[in-house]
This record gives sequence, structure tokens and C-alpha cells, in this order.
Amino acid sequence: MNGKKRTDIDSFDFQPGRIIARKYEVVSSLGSGWEGEVYRVREQHTGVERAAKIFFPQRNRHDRATKFYARKLHKLRHCSILIQYHTQERITFHREPITVLISEYVEGELLSNFLKRQPGKRLTPFEGLHLLHALAVGVEEIHRAREYHGDLHDDNIIVRRRGLSFDVKLVDMYNWGAPDAGNIRDDVCDLIRIFYDSLGGARFYPKHPQEIKDVCCGLKRTLIIRKFRTAGHLRLYLEKMTWRIAGRAVKY
Repeated sequence: MNGKKRTDIDSFDFQPGRIIARKYEVVSSLGSGWEGEVYRVREQHTGVERAAKIFFPQRNRHDRATKFYARKLHKLRHCSILIQYHTQERITFHREPITVLISEYVEGELLSNFLKRQPGKRLTPFEGLHLLHALAVGVEEIHRAREYHGDLHDDNIIVRRRGLSFDVKLVDMYNWGAPDAGNIRDDVCDLIRIFYDSLGGARFYPKHPQEIKDVCCGLKRTLIIRKFRTAGHLRLYLEKMTWRIAGRAVKY
């Protein structure tokens, strides 16, 4: 590069109407993270909306990140909780070659934003259990494929309310490690943490029913992984759990 040090790019700031890769029109920004930015885009020739993840080049040396994402998403393409990968594009930004991953666009909002709109900025215990069940069902598919997510938190979950239940999708898989039992346990602990936080966290935990505390296990990792080895064990537990009301056991 003519002896000049490459300048890191920390923002693209693409505005609505901009055309990228000569075929996608930017509709809106969907968010940003350590690796890059995500935009809602529209195919010019078909009008179909997609999601475009545009990687900061310093976070994607030799296309390592994009290859990882594409291959892992392809391997897990039958997992309904994951957004489906379509293709890869190349653009130039400030004379730097930039890789763009194009995937399906999913209606909904980040769980973090969804929670902010709820009364008290939290879910009720029953709502939280429905959310946790939806997540556990989806992550179980990943674990059955002998894979893991590795970065579960409320800014990586897209939710859409549907009656009592939730439609959920996961985005981003930052962790590079090879899959093993430890990765799967990390996913389970992260699911419990998401549930705990969605109910209001430490401030409200002492007032929760014992059934909720039995799921959260006080956020103690050893207790959680002893009780729920995989997302499948967590899903089965939730489907069989009972509530005690006025001294009677009531099936959830």
C-alpha cells in the first residue's frame, strides 16, 4: 500500500438510497457491532428485501470472519432459529475492498429494544418462560447439529410477538472455537442469563416465584450446567414444569 499504514474503518454510515454492489439499495440501518454494520437493503431488480452485513476490514483479515459465518450458517441452514445466508458481495469503501454478506431479512426488533417498550422494561414470569422456551427450542436444533452459537445476548436476538409466544431469530456467531461440550454449556448459561435479565434482573429476583428461581439457579454456573446440560434439557424441563398455586400442583 505504498508504504502507508492502513487506516481502520469504524463506520460506513450508509444512508437510505445508497446503492451497494450495484444491485442493493439501502433502506435503513439495522445496527452495528464490533465486526461491522448491518443494513436492511432492497434488491433493485426484484424488490426483495434482504439484510446486508458489511464487515470492517480490520475485523475480517483475509476474509476469515466472512468465511466462518458463511460456512457455519450453511451447515446450520436447517435450523429455523438462524437467519438464512444467501451470498457474498464485494464493494470498495475509501479504496479498501470490503466484504458484504447478504442474508434473509427478518421482521422484528432486537430483544433489548423490545424489553425497553414493556411495562417496567421487563417481562412477566409467564412471558419470560414463553420467550425462554422459544429460544431453547431453537438453540436445541443447533446443539443437535453438534454446533453452538457462542454469543447469545439481547442484542443478538430478534423477536416478534405472536399471541402468547415469540418468534425468535439469532444473529451473529462471533466465537471462533471448535464446538465442544463447553461451548454448548456456555450457550445454556447464556439462555438462563437472558431469561433472568428479561424479568428485571437482580432487583426483582427475590420476589419471583420459586419455580422461576429453580430455572435461574441463582445464575450459578455449576448449578445450571448440572441441571441443564444442553438446550434440549432446558426445553424439556420447561415443558414438564409445574406451578404450585394455593398448595396445588398446576401443570404449566
